Amino acid sequence: MTESARLADRYRRRFLAAVGVGAVLGSGAIRLVELAAAKPDDQPVSGEVRWGMMIDTSKCAEGCTDCVDACNDEHGLDGFGRPQTDAQWIRKLEVRERATGKVTSLPMLCQHCEHPPCVDVCPTGASFRRADGIVLVNKHTCIGCRYCMMACPYKARSFVHENLTDQRPWSPRGKGTVESCTFCVHRIDRDARPACVEACSAAGHGAMVFGDLNDPDSDIARRAREVPSRQVRPDLDLNTGVRYEGI
Repeated sequence: MTESARLADRYRRRFLAAVGVGAVLGSGAIRLVELAAAKPDDQPVSGEVRWGMMIDTSKCAEGCTDCVDACNDEHGLDGFGRPQTDAQWIRKLEVRERATGKVTSLPMLCQHCEHPPCVDVCPTGASFRRADGIVLVNKHTCIGCRYCMMACPYKARSFVHENLTDQRPWSPRGKGTVESCTFCVHRIDRDARPACVEACSAAGHGAMVFGDLNDPDSDIARRAREVPSRQVRPDLDLNTGVRYEGI
């Protein structure tokens, strides 16, 4: 057997082993992750809630990185000096309108889709969507195939290339796995807002509103009714949990 054939056989065996584990654990594995997400036992995750975020791009200043910095600090996303491969759970984009040349600055993060392509292509079930709309990755069953990264139309996922130390206990990470914005699920399950939203508010920008889209009395639901907003790539019919004003 040639060296390339031996490598291919080794990766195939690893893949089949991981799939076998996922098949045995099934929904139980996902339930364990949900419990580990800090939701109290007497308050189970419910489909009655749909967590979402509204971002007003007119208040998102060019060059401002408050939301990015807060995310990096909250989850311990220390860079290794390689911008092309370092983890980016939020990144700032500049979008130019072709007709007018207008440039809009906006944060891009996991859009927490109702129909997430990352979940559809994951061979082990590591990518999953909670009943309340938050899309997560089970690091125990992620095999690092990166199919989800290719499937995500928003380029919102990162691959961990390095050994990691000094990790945040509420945000476990691991070399060889894929990760992305979690909406700070550990905060949400404790009735707090994501770190990026808190930082944007504390800085006086007020560009981010977070809440339950299904609650007609919530700030985000009222704003969605009163102010025009749109999804990024609405043509994909993903029904994203993140909406933007001013684009």
